[in-house]
Amino acid sequence: MTHKAIALFYGSSTCYTEMAAEKIAKYLGEDQVDVFNIADEPIVNAGFYRNVIMGIPTWDYGELQEDWEEIWDEIDTIDFSGKTVALFGLGDQVGYPEWFLDALGYLHAKLKANGATLVGYWPAEGYEFEQSKALTTDGEQFVGLALDEENEFDQSDQRIAIWCDSIKPHFHLDP
Repeated sequence: MTHKAIALFYGSSTCYTEMAAEKIAKYLGEDQVDVFNIADEPIVNAGFYRNVIMGIPTWDYGELQEDWEEIWDEIDTIDFSGKTVALFGLGDQVGYPEWFLDALGYLHAKLKANGATLVGYWPAEGYEFEQSKALTTDGEQFVGLALDEENEFDQSDQRIAIWCDSIKPHFHLDP
């Protein structure tokens, strides 16, 4: 089986994360990205790729989406050393301002502990929330692309385009 340059894994309950994943794959080039719904494809497939993107929504009070929760421990069986990983997360900064994108932060910590080289950090400026476990230690950036389809869906396409352009060099794609 021939693998494309990038594997994109996502979990989605309401289709918003799935739609974001499809937009990212389209922007980067569908000929470059294999897209996997973690509900249907084993996460261990990430081990076969050098370049990985993962998309995770945060549910309720900083909780993992159910498909991610199901495979959470399996992630620890994958050695991410030598792999370049970019993350994107979806959350609701108005409805859940104290837990905005927390699941993105949990995933980042897990991947970092498993040796991943993480890229694609995103400015926190312009978002309105109280707390997030997805912030870098200086609080200036999220550990991945931050999307809020509930309140700022009109900004998602532009954010995806800018973010994809920023990660292309890390994945050795033409700008």
